[in-house]
Amino acid sequence: MSANVTLSDAESAARLVAFGLRPKQVPSRDVVYADLVRRYGEDSIFKQLTNGVAAGMGLMVLDVSAGSGIVLAANEESAFETKMDSYARAAKIRDRRETEKVLHGIIHLAVAALGFPRPDDLANDTYVGRVSVEQVDGVVREACRVLDERAAGKGDPLVDAPELEHAWQAYMRRPEAAATKDGRLAADSTRGMVSRALRFLAEQGFLVAVNADAEGVYRTTHRYQVQVRELAADNAFAELLELGVVTVPESGGSLRTSTVDTL
Repeated sequence: MSANVTLSDAESAARLVAFGLRPKQVPSRDVVYADLVRRYGEDSIFKQLTNGVAAGMGLMVLDVSAGSGIVLAANEESAFETKMDSYARAAKIRDRRETEKVLHGIIHLAVAALGFPRPDDLANDTYVGRVSVEQVDGVVREACRVLDERAAGKGDPLVDAPELEHAWQAYMRRPEAAATKDGRLAADSTRGMVSRALRFLAEQGFLVAVNADAEGVYRTTHRYQVQVRELAADNAFAELLELGVVTVPESGGSLRTSTVDTL
C-alpha cells in the first residue's frame, strides 16, 4: 500500500466500515456515504485500506455498491459476530434452550432458501424474492414431513440430513398458530417464531416489509442476497434445498412452496 496514505484516508475508510454496521443506512440517503462508496470503487488504495480496516475489526467486506452500500460479514470470534445467544436476545426469544435455538436456525435457512432458491437468483443482482410467515412455516413443516417419512422407512432419519438433526421432530410438535389474550401470535407457536425471525431480518436491513401484519410479506434486499451467497456453501442450506420442498413456478420470482399458494 502506498506510503502516501494519510490519517484522513484511514478515518474515511473507518467511516465507510461504520456505515456498513448500520443495517438500514444506504448511500442514496447520505451524501457522505455515497461519496465513500464511489471512492471505494475508483481508488484501489482506498479499497485496500478499507478492507484492511474491516479485517482489523474482525469483518470481511462482501460487496460494495451504490444501491446497498458496503456489506460486511463478521469473521468467527469477531466482536461483531451474531451468536445464537445474541440473536435470541435481539429477537426477544424467552426460551433459549438448545432445541429452541436450532429451530430458529432452521427457520432462517428456510427464509434464505425461499428468498433465493436457485443459483441464478443469487447471481442476478436485480432479483428480488418475497417471503411470508405462512410460506416459511409451510416450507419447514413440509421439510419435517419429508424427514418424518424417511425416518419411518429407515432406522436412522439423519442419514440424508445430518445437519438438521432431530429439530424437525420438535418443530412438528409445536402448534402452527396460537393466539395470546390480545390476539397476537403466541411466541411458542411456529408461526410466532417465524414472525420474530422475519422482523429481526427486517431490522438488520435484510428484508423490507411489504405487508407487516401477522401474516406479513417481506421482500429481500441486495444486502441479504450477498449474505445468502455466503450461506449457500453451508451443508444445512444445501440439505434443505435437496429435500425438494422449495419450488419456483415461474421465472419472474413469484415464489411458493409445495403446499402453500403463490403470493
